[in-house]
Amino acid sequence: MLESVFPNKDLTKQQQMIFDQILSFTNQGLKSPQKSIFQLNGDAGTGKSVILTQLFLNIETLAKQNKTDNYFLVNHPELLKVYQENAGEFDQLRKNRFLRPTTFINRMHKNKKQADVVVIDEAHLLLSESDNYNNFTQKNQLTEIIKLSKVVILVFDAHQVLKLKSYWSDNFLQQIIPDQVNFESATLTTQMRMQAPQKVLQWINDLTDNLQITPLEQENTDYLSMDSTYDFRVYQDAEKMYQALKEKNKEVGESRIVATANYPSTLDGKKHYVNEGNFHLPWDQYNYSNTTWAQKPETINEIGSIYTVQGFDLNYVAVIIGPSVAYDKNSRIKIDIDKYEDQEAFKKRHDNDIINLSDVKKRIILNSMNVLLKRGVKGCFVYFHDSKIFDQLKK
Repeated sequence: MLESVFPNKDLTKQQQMIFDQILSFTNQGLKSPQKSIFQLNGDAGTGKSVILTQLFLNIETLAKQNKTDNYFLVNHPELLKVYQENAGEFDQLRKNRFLRPTTFINRMHKNKKQADVVVIDEAHLLLSESDNYNNFTQKNQLTEIIKLSKVVILVFDAHQVLKLKSYWSDNFLQQIIPDQVNFESATLTTQMRMQAPQKVLQWINDLTDNLQITPLEQENTDYLSMDSTYDFRVYQDAEKMYQALKEKNKEVGESRIVATANYPSTLDGKKHYVNEGNFHLPWDQYNYSNTTWAQKPETINEIGSIYTVQGFDLNYVAVIIGPSVAYDKNSRIKIDIDKYEDQEAFKKRHDNDIINLSDVKKRIILNSMNVLLKRGVKGCFVYFHDSKIFDQLKK
């Protein structure tokens, strides 16, 4: 899992071409009197972080020579731990250059400084309104970062927006970027995380983009599957799915069970459980250690969330899709936003930037499913709370 964002991985032909494009853009931007912004797009698992880490290693290697002040930002505490740990493996990298966006913004304002190059991974997690709880008092984190930087390289995936307070869309992003800047973009299209054929990826995309249920080809004793080298299964019984996952964890390691936010959970120090038939397991606890959640052996006995695993690779992932996703008709699903328990995700905004609030909330739920279903390198197991979906898949 840690190696997935190591800055010395071999790049594919497409990744190398885009890497060269961004590096050239960065070097030109440092010489330009105008600000420069590069937007790297790509679905979950297409290798965006690999390009960013190699780019930052290249920039930091020449930082002393070029006298540049550079930073790598990510608004995800678990992922930040990985980047800081990886930085310790390379003499050219400094851990204190890997920061949360709010830390960077407040530090730059306090010191009245401007950075040269700022790289932002998971820019779709940036706050798009003020948030006093997170010590961010301005309106938009990207706007502030652009003000405080000469060159900004950002990774963006609209399918991974998970909260109203960090609501982004392609149109909204373009409105934030100033007119008088050097701007370029590129899009990664090849799935690099999941060792899966196109029909598995299409099945997931049909579900999370089109609300469409595609029947599966093979029926086994406990589950339905596809005839492919990628171990993709849909279970009728959550406990049987969990037992199968534990076997995979013994075989290959770093296999975890996760769920959509359809089961109550609060940070009150008490354990809160996900119950599905005979299945009974607690949610993950807040991780105060420097070790990421999925690397801790005991977390095979917990259920992870989007906040635990977003941005990470797992060898196998088992996904419980809860009551907010139900069978509709004509091989389609419907989304019930009232059954989504993540109150933080739907926390009311203080502006009127979002017109179709109900549609955006449904998109957030579907995005969370997309994030969870695309974690597994070798395999993905799925369980639906609504048994009618399994029945439909069986047809």
